[in-house]
Amino acid sequence: MSDDFQVRFLIVDDEQSIRKLCMTIGSSLGFHCLEAESAEAALALLETESPDIALVDRRLPNMSGDDLLRQAKALLPRTEFAIITGHGSIESAVEAMKLGAYDYITKPFGAGQLKLLLQRMKDKVRLVAENEYLRQVVSNEMELNVIDGTSAKIQDVLRMISRLKDTRTPVLIVGESGTGKELVARAIHFRGSLRKRPFVAVDCGSLVPTLIESELFGYERGAFTGALKSKEGLFVAANGGTIFLDEIGELPLEMQAKLLRVLQEKEIRPVGSNQRHKIDVRVIAATNRDLEAAYRAGTFRKDLYFRLNVVTIALPPLRERRSDIPALIQAFLARYAPNHKITLTTAAMNSFLQYEWPGNVRELENCIERAVALGNGNVIDVQDLPPSIRSASPEPVSRPEGAPAASNLEDLEKETIRRVFEQAKGDKVLAGRLLGISRATLYRKLKRYNIDFAELKSTAAASPN
Repeated sequence: MSDDFQVRFLIVDDEQSIRKLCMTIGSSLGFHCLEAESAEAALALLETESPDIALVDRRLPNMSGDDLLRQAKALLPRTEFAIITGHGSIESAVEAMKLGAYDYITKPFGAGQLKLLLQRMKDKVRLVAENEYLRQVVSNEMELNVIDGTSAKIQDVLRMISRLKDTRTPVLIVGESGTGKELVARAIHFRGSLRKRPFVAVDCGSLVPTLIESELFGYERGAFTGALKSKEGLFVAANGGTIFLDEIGELPLEMQAKLLRVLQEKEIRPVGSNQRHKIDVRVIAATNRDLEAAYRAGTFRKDLYFRLNVVTIALPPLRERRSDIPALIQAFLARYAPNHKITLTTAAMNSFLQYEWPGNVRELENCIERAVALGNGNVIDVQDLPPSIRSASPEPVSRPEGAPAASNLEDLEKETIRRVFEQAKGDKVLAGRLLGISRATLYRKLKRYNIDFAELKSTAAASPN
């Protein structure tokens, strides 16, 4: 929730003295104030403005305040409305509440009475906004947990996120589909100083080519057929925060030129308007394409590429960070089965570790969701996995004779380390490379699991492999 949150307040009344009083009181509370002298004027105003709270007189010329309230609530369901009435009966209050009003106030009213009502409405709007913000933070933190890992490549990514989170430097995130490019963009935003500002994600590949400009930059009423009211674009929605342009390589060349101008001039011009509007937006772009090859082939603008490519974060595919798979599984189990303790059989974990994961982390997440839905609720076994993973026919995990099967992810990770040490013949450097983790991380894991390295080395040396 932004500390500089400003309530937008609309007063609708045909009496100028009432409007002036309400505007004065609203301004004293720090509101951004708007006024309309009729229901028709208010509806016209709502085409371009979205007030947080509104005060509406029930008795208006032509269209009543009740009719305005019905239409306005349909347009702006989150706006809080209060009714001004000259009849302070219980029936009037009940009728106003049925129409969706937050409260009502009776004429004539004093400045203190009005100020109290507006303060209560402000507090409710702010509380709702804060709750939405907190839910977003919790949701994002749960998602961002799947970025974490101990492999060397993902640690490099985490270090880059830490360095970039408090900057406005343009960032280009590259990686295969499903590697978590949007999650990295969210981590840069929500773990940094802009976390209370807007984060707007745009899938450039899904935008209709003829509507891309109006979606990104907005449009004025009457700019084209069907433009019945003005609409702000996604860049304006992200103003002060971050806009994430996913699959940036899918933008048409004409649109690339307009985007380049926005990045250079830091201003946008809505479709159908001659006015330019300044914006302050951090741009994070992502692609699964080779943009350098694209600009050499003439399908992507070279100047836009270098404008976006100030800092590049390369996300490794899941097959190059297999040591993170147990932790990722644990994170997805916590998401899809939060109140259950689900374990994996050794065979299931071995299947996960040996599969190539062409769909990367997204495929792993889908696999866990499927296994939770189809499993018995306590244990995930090979038969709970998709056919593509079962058909990989992984080799069985070797463990000392008589040792119990792994019952949780920590046991499985411990067994994985033992197995890799055998394959590496006790070579710590090679074992770390096979596991995708640094030597320091490997030592921490050996210490954590109380693994005797000398014993491991002698076991590896005695192994016929």
